[in-house]
Amino acid sequence: MDYEEKKMKKILFALFIVVFFAGYSLADEMVIPVHLVTEQGIGKNIGTVTAADSQYGLLLIPQLSDLSPGIHGFHVHQNADCSHAMKDGKHIAALAAGGHYDPLKTGKHEGPYGKGHLGDLPALYADTNGKATLTVVSPRLKVSDLKGRSLMIHAGGDNYSDYPETLGGGGARAACGVIK
Repeated sequence: MDYEEKKMKKILFALFIVVFFAGYSLADEMVIPVHLVTEQGIGKNIGTVTAADSQYGLLLIPQLSDLSPGIHGFHVHQNADCSHAMKDGKHIAALAAGGHYDPLKTGKHEGPYGKGHLGDLPALYADTNGKATLTVVSPRLKVSDLKGRSLMIHAGGDNYSDYPETLGGGGARAACGVIK
């Protein structure tokens, strides 16, 4: 590849980045603080997730640490409350957040591209150091859908199905952020 080709590729790449993020820079945006959660309540702050509208849907830009490495279920939950609550005589971490955001009452867990819960987000990935920094896009949501809700990170992954376990098998609620 000669000098002119390399130069043209760099220019095209820079143009792509500018065009891709043009909608992002002008969009509605909010920063959501995220905390670890346990049966005892809300724990330490582990960072933020920035939510911004784009022409492709809702961008969720995590700057998180202290997660277990690997894939985590990631959802918008109904209530703006990350407190623990009682269920069957036991304290459950962040249970006050309620269930997945499902304004159309679909009752289905089909992932961010299906026709189920609007609160189903793409999975969140934490690296070997427990840091999550990879942006995900939720094509069916906007920043305005988030207000008055919570952002939930589950301990395990998510298969976007109710089989073999309900709600994708993500397990316990590990971290939560109240969206104001």
